[in-house]
Amino acid sequence: MVKNLVVGAGFSGAAIANLIADKSDEKVLVIDKKEHIAGNSYDYTDENGIKIHKYGSHIFHTNNEKVWQFIKQFTDFNTYMHQVVAVIDGIETTIPFNINTLYDVFPHTLAKRLEEKLLKAFEYNSKVPILEFQKQADADLKFLAKYVYEKVFLHYTNKQWGNTPDEVDSAVTARVPVYISCDNRYFQDKYQGIPLYGYTKAVEKMLRHPNIEVKLNTDYKNLSGEFDRIFYTGSIDEFFDYKFGQLPYRSVNFKLETHDKEYYQCNSVVNYPCNYDFTRIHEYKYYLDDKSDKTVIAKEYSEAFEIGKNERYYPIPKEENIALYNKYLEEAKKLNNVYFLGRLGDYKYYNMDQAIERAIDLFEELK
Repeated sequence: MVKNLVVGAGFSGAAIANLIADKSDEKVLVIDKKEHIAGNSYDYTDENGIKIHKYGSHIFHTNNEKVWQFIKQFTDFNTYMHQVVAVIDGIETTIPFNINTLYDVFPHTLAKRLEEKLLKAFEYNSKVPILEFQKQADADLKFLAKYVYEKVFLHYTNKQWGNTPDEVDSAVTARVPVYISCDNRYFQDKYQGIPLYGYTKAVEKMLRHPNIEVKLNTDYKNLSGEFDRIFYTGSIDEFFDYKFGQLPYRSVNFKLETHDKEYYQCNSVVNYPCNYDFTRIHEYKYYLDDKSDKTVIAKEYSEAFEIGKNERYYPIPKEENIALYNKYLEEAKKLNNVYFLGRLGDYKYYNMDQAIERAIDLFEELK
């Protein structure tokens, strides 16, 4: 008899399924509405020999030793360290905005003066959220804060979230701070890279266990059978048939283009904060150094989530949305055998390592 049902075959579902199957030696059925495993981290090799991240660039990064040791059982990683380029006033420069960015976008004399004032006001290697950075008394730093806000945050946030930076939760704007450093890496985590054979292969190996059965193209609502425990990584409001209303999400539309050249742009990801309708362009062959005469890019357009039209990507962390989620959470507490996890189940903006950490913590709590 199958004791455990896992709804969703992304990192959250695959991790909890593997732990139950391997550590508890129990049978697990994993289902997913999609036609593939790995959720939004799904990747595939196209006809050009390029590994495509179907749902946008995914870079694994973590400082969590427990998570790193877990994921390393299923894949090896390259030593890729992610950097992001942004086009500001027609100049390609580094994001997050750092000391090197100063010298890219300003005349040398002004950049030098701003650097000296930044180092006097802030500790080196510190990260300052933009809304905090704006609270400067010094005239030069006020000018810099206004410049960064308008050129880096304002229009990009409007495109991605449909709101201005001060209208979204501070946890969102804090993800791309002003970085008082010359470190051009987007992440400073101890461990970072891309799985050598892709994310799908890693999740496939996670689910390849004699105690695990996987059924794709399978909707939880259409499933029959009894289970001792259900681990639900889908949207918590959908589970409860939207009885309190729909939780808002942002979605993303990726438009793929193949170009008959070795490279399209200078970097794996180039952001366009102030230009065009798309937020950024991904060029996938950078991640695993794929060799091809052609290259594939994806222009990323942010949009509101609509049921039946597109995918849920980002929970929108606003006070009223968290209050609505908490109403669903109270309903969930009344169920003694259903556990919610993952970005949709917990209505939290999880990175991949955080999704795995949540699954490990839940398993240890139940064990």
